Amino acid sequence: MSFVDEVVNRLPAPLRALADRHYELIKFAIVGATTFVIDLGIFYVLKWTIMDTKPTVARIMSGTIAVIVSYILNREWTFDKRGGREKHHEALLFFLVSGIGVGLAALPLWVSSYVFELRQPNVSFTVENIADFISAFIIGNLLQMAFRFYAMKKWVFPDEMQELQDEFEDLVNENEEQLGHS
Repeated sequence: MSFVDEVVNRLPAPLRALADRHYELIKFAIVGATTFVIDLGIFYVLKWTIMDTKPTVARIMSGTIAVIVSYILNREWTFDKRGGREKHHEALLFFLVSGIGVGLAALPLWVSSYVFELRQPNVSFTVENIADFISAFIIGNLLQMAFRFYAMKKWVFPDEMQELQDEFEDLVNENEEQLGHS
């Protein structure tokens, strides 16, 4: 039994029912929190060392590393009960969706840095870093998270049964149309 299963089993019945209904979302959030820490740590190490004048590049690099970790954790844990796609097709879709997500996460940082010019010497070191954190890791991650959860669930790790049900409904509708026109 996994750690999450043990925690969910100890919840009061109404909360347990809610957690059971949103199990994938809870696991997705745990993976997100883990990769957030990885992303944040790598970003600031890069930004305060070799990428001090290129925060957007540092954000894209840290985001890319976090995406690789995210793929492994989401594939093997969050969406382990889903599938139906070949692994290479699934990986291609995951990295395409995640690449868009990394761009969405970097966009507010770019606006903050180059449109609003919240960079030194225009602002203090502290203001620059607070602006970077808010734009890249709060606004950017909210944009990325909403897009990625929807896209992962819909296209990358689809529910195989839902696809079969949709296909069946399409066939039924097709047959009804043909019978109605006969």
